[in-house]
Amino acid sequence: MRLYDLMLLLDPNAPDDRRAEIAQNVQGAIERSGTLVGAHEWGMRRIAYEIDHRADAEYRLYQFETPDDNHELLEQLDHTLKITDGVLRFRIIRLKPGSPPPPTPRQAGRPREIAPEPEETATVAPRSVADAPRVDDEDVD
Repeated sequence: MRLYDLMLLLDPNAPDDRRAEIAQNVQGAIERSGTLVGAHEWGMRRIAYEIDHRADAEYRLYQFETPDDNHELLEQLDHTLKITDGVLRFRIIRLKPGSPPPPTPRQAGRPREIAPEPEETATVAPRSVADAPRVDDEDVD
């Protein structure tokens, strides 16, 4: 048996019942042809970059096992999720044996605050002074 992760990003603009239907169809397909190990709903989260002008997505993670010679489930999921409206992105990853369980997601809410960079204490001369020719003490009367 091989262990896989399916990360699914659903469109936040899709109706709630449509997103639930997509999740139910994915879970049903996995249970028919493989063994569902875990289903994790991570909720609405900010994504790293916009996809189709959407800054957020609903994250769902499915872990499942399939027999070594069964690629039909992977092909079916790939084909179905590519053409399903309401799916922004998905990724199926084969895990190595002994891989740790998925991490617990951080609490959704306020995005992490970016700490301001400390100001430098050294003063920098204005550009015009820096470009002026150097005057030695001996040249000055």
